Amino acid sequence: MVAVKLQKEENRQAFLKVFPTLADEVLAELRKYNMPEDAYEWTKKMLYYNVPGGKLNRGISVVDTIRILKGESVTEDEIFKATVLGWLIEFLQAFFLISDDIMDASITRRGQPCWYKCDNVGMVAINDAFILESCIYIFLKKYFKKTDYYIELVELFHEVTFQTELGQLCDLITAPEDHVDLNKFSVKKHQFIVIYKTAYYSFYLPVALAMHMAGIKNEEAFKQAHDILIPLGEYFQVQDDYLDCYGAPEVIGKIGTDIMDNKCSWLINQALAKANPEQRKVLDENYGKKDSEAEAKVKQLYLDLDIESVYKAYEEKSFNDLTAFINKLDESTGIKKEIFTEFMDKIYKRTK
Repeated sequence: MVAVKLQKEENRQAFLKVFPTLADEVLAELRKYNMPEDAYEWTKKMLYYNVPGGKLNRGISVVDTIRILKGESVTEDEIFKATVLGWLIEFLQAFFLISDDIMDASITRRGQPCWYKCDNVGMVAINDAFILESCIYIFLKKYFKKTDYYIELVELFHEVTFQTELGQLCDLITAPEDHVDLNKFSVKKHQFIVIYKTAYYSFYLPVALAMHMAGIKNEEAFKQAHDILIPLGEYFQVQDDYLDCYGAPEVIGKIGTDIMDNKCSWLINQALAKANPEQRKVLDENYGKKDSEAEAKVKQLYLDLDIESVYKAYEEKSFNDLTAFINKLDESTGIKKEIFTEFMDKIYKRTK
C-alpha cells in the first residue's frame, strides 16, 4: 500500500514537471507575435493560476492508461506524449472551470478566488478561457501532426468539448440559482447532465486519447471503453452528489451547498420520485433557498424518505453491473480490463 502511494506521488510529480515546459511553449508563441509585455505577463500569470492547481486525475489517467496498454514496451517518448495529452485535458478543464465560475457567479475555486474574481481580471477571464482552449490545438499540432492518429485526436477534443457544453447548457437552464422550479428536474435530465457535463471529458476522453496513441483502431474497442466509462462517470457524479450532502466537510475538503444552490442533484431527483404531495410541498418551499433552516428541512426529508438506502442500493448495483461489463470485455480488440479495474478501485466506496 505504501509502495503504491509512493508510486502514485512519483507519477504525479513527473506529470507536474512537464507543465512549465508547456507554459513556456505557449509564451514562446506570444513572443513570435511580438505580444506586448503586459499581455505576455498576464498570460503567464493566467496559465499558472488556472491550469495546474487541481487534483490532475484526468490528466494522469492518460499516462496510467498508456502504461497499461503498452506494458513493458512503453518508451520514454510515449510517456512524455501521453503526459502532454494529459495536460491538454487539464487545459480543457481550466477553460471549462473559468467559464463555469462566471456563469455560476462562484466566489472560490480550489481554495482560492475564482480567476474572474482576482484583481483587475473580471470579464477578461472570458477571453482567457478562449486562449486556454486554443492552446490544446497548438500542442496537438506541435507534438502529433506527424502521427497517423493526429486527426482522431483533434476530432476527439472537438467532440468532447461540444458534448460538455451541451451538458452545461442543460444544467444552466434546468437549475438556475435565482429561479427554483422543481418541475424542471427529473432523473432522466440529471442523467443527461452528468453524462454530458462530466463523464465524457473526465472518464472517456483520457482513455480514448491513450487508445489512439497505442495504435488501437478497432471501433469495437472504443465502443466497449465508452460503454464502461460513461456509466462509470455517471456513478462517480452520483457519488459526488451524495458526498455533498452526507460527506464530512473535513474529509471532502468543502462544505456541501447543492441544496442551497438549487443543484439538479441525484438526491433531489430521487426524493422527488418518492415524495408524497405533502413532502413535495416541503421540497418546493425549501429547496434552493440560501437559508440553513430550509436546508435542514430538505435534509430531514431525505432522512424520512431514506434516500441513503436508495444510494447504497444504487452503489451496489452500479458496482456489480460495471464489474460484469469489465469481466466480459474482449481483450483481443487491444483494450485491457486493468484500465477499468483501476478506475473502479479508485472510486468505489470513496469518501472524498
